[in-house]
Amino acid sequence: MVKFLLWLILFVLCWPVALLALILYPLVWILLLPFRLIGITVKAVFAFLAALITLPARLLRSF
Repeated sequence: MVKFLLWLILFVLCWPVALLALILYPLVWILLLPFRLIGITVKAVFAFLAALITLPARLLRSF
């Protein structure tokens, strides 16, 4: 909602830039998608490694 309100303000102040942003936003999103997927993968790998390292401590704590 905030992005839409900011876009409306930009549209009132400078409509060519607002229309250009409206056209370029999907293209930028598609270009950044692989980096977002890499970030999700790296985060998952670090979470897996943290779970693997703390597994003995969690197993001993349950006894």
